[in-house]
Amino acid sequence: MSDRTPERLTVFKTYKLYVGGKFPRSESGRVYEVTDSKGNWLANAPLSSRKDARDAVVAARKAFGGWSGATAYNRGQVLYRVAEMLEGRREQFVREVAEAEGLSKAKAAAQVDAAVDRWVWYAGWTDKIAQVVGGGNPVAGPFFNLSSPEPTGVVAVLAPQKSSFLGLVSVLAPVIATGNTAVVIASERAPLPALSLGEVLATSDVPGGVVNVLSGRTAEIAAPLAAHQDVNAIDLAGADEALAKELEIAAADNLKRVLRPQPVDDWTATPGTDRMTAFLETKTVWHPTGSLGASGSSY
Repeated sequence: MSDRTPERLTVFKTYKLYVGGKFPRSESGRVYEVTDSKGNWLANAPLSSRKDARDAVVAARKAFGGWSGATAYNRGQVLYRVAEMLEGRREQFVREVAEAEGLSKAKAAAQVDAAVDRWVWYAGWTDKIAQVVGGGNPVAGPFFNLSSPEPTGVVAVLAPQKSSFLGLVSVLAPVIATGNTAVVIASERAPLPALSLGEVLATSDVPGGVVNVLSGRTAEIAAPLAAHQDVNAIDLAGADEALAKELEIAAADNLKRVLRPQPVDDWTATPGTDRMTAFLETKTVWHPTGSLGASGSSY
């Protein structure tokens, strides 16, 4: 009888979408091959369909009321929890980012560390952004006039194509920090870090439906989202010039807010508040002072 230990077979990971807090396969049953920077096979990723995109919008809309109604302080706690969970799975993401982007382990680790820090950065902004972009307004009359920011609603986010993780976090975190819900289209070439992020979000107190992650052909998924009547805004960070123009035209049919892609995005730079304010609406409340009564109005 041989004493040799049989060779162990590696358990390959099955990557799935993240929609409504669950992990479905694409309803089409399609997948596509994901390769590393040298063309070596890494995994099969779900090839999302238009139906998957519509399902993600339904989930995001259902989650919007609860998420936007949560206190800013609570949203900050949830985002910080995402950073905690990512820190615990750092080695996994370093490996995935290195394979996805053809980086050395040291450079991939720097990207992952920056992404974790970015979650912390936006977590700190959740209860401060209202003080920066809102406040009291001087008016000519016996009234209090107060402006306060409110989330736009459901935001479709095209993740950057070349920065599969840091770029993704940089466009996603500000959307949900301000109370919006998101439908994210992962980098078409390198979707695996985004799909793994869905697993982190599911265990980080982020309510199901607040973030929904799709993978596949960016143009195929983005087209129905840009035209969808229940999507309120779209971030075109991951679109090339031709696709961005096409999606802007489609978004104009229902007056979506559109954040155009920048010619050069340095995702390592310290972010400002622009990506938070891009998807905020301003609500202004008028309230009479003195003897005019206690009733107020808003628009």
